Amino acid sequence: MNETELRLPLSEYSFERRFDERGAIEWMQANWSKSFVFSALYAALVFGGQHYMKPRPKMNLRRPLVLWSLSLALFSIIGAVRTGSYMFHVLSSSGFRQSICDQSFYNGPVSKFWAYAFVLSKAPELGDTAFVVLRKQKLLFLHWYHHITVLLYSWYSYKDMVAGGGWFMTMNFSVHALMYSYYAARAAGLRVPRPLAVLITSAQIGQMFMGLTVSGLVYRWMPHGDCPSHMDNITWASLMYLSYLLLFSNFFYHTYLRRPRQDASANGNAKTCKAE
Repeated sequence: MNETELRLPLSEYSFERRFDERGAIEWMQANWSKSFVFSALYAALVFGGQHYMKPRPKMNLRRPLVLWSLSLALFSIIGAVRTGSYMFHVLSSSGFRQSICDQSFYNGPVSKFWAYAFVLSKAPELGDTAFVVLRKQKLLFLHWYHHITVLLYSWYSYKDMVAGGGWFMTMNFSVHALMYSYYAARAAGLRVPRPLAVLITSAQIGQMFMGLTVSGLVYRWMPHGDCPSHMDNITWASLMYLSYLLLFSNFFYHTYLRRPRQDASANGNAKTCKAE
């Protein structure tokens, strides 16, 4: 399927139509390795920040956290609607296999802008951890490990326009739409039912399972020539999603099953359950 074959039942906004996806892909091909620099700076600031805050009182950042979470929630909601509409069109018109193997998500109408916006957003999303550090909350391994690996893999994959990207990005947008809306509500002091936190973590676990499934199908179909990827990418994607699946499942067990009475502290750390 190519761009001229797409007849989306969804009109493009002018900024989506004018977006230069070729220039974006070329930039990422030349600069994707800068994600390692961002990751190194992030790790230094996170652990250096923890050391700096150790003898100091925690900061009250409720208002900035509301604005931060709300802005990311709105971004994710819009991204989920736009990419979800595109993926639904491909699924309904061309089937499940085409939705995984087709590269048009990276250069097709509507989705091309949001694919690039998605991968770029993984850099500013590192700012999530600043609130954890400055408010002296418990920083879980899952939190910073997830931020670093999502950034590295997203930039690494976008440059090659690998198969499966439409599923990976749409699922992430959708889960983040729920997750950041939840954080914004909690930061604003609203009482959020505990089952909603359980639902979000369950959705994240489901996302990881689906990520492994998509990676496996890409591996199965790649030799046929219509599912473009390469073994290095499939290997890293599989290892990443498997590690997420184990870590999120462990988080779910210890937060909601083994120690359900500690929901207050667990929900406060729910931001560690960010999914790619």
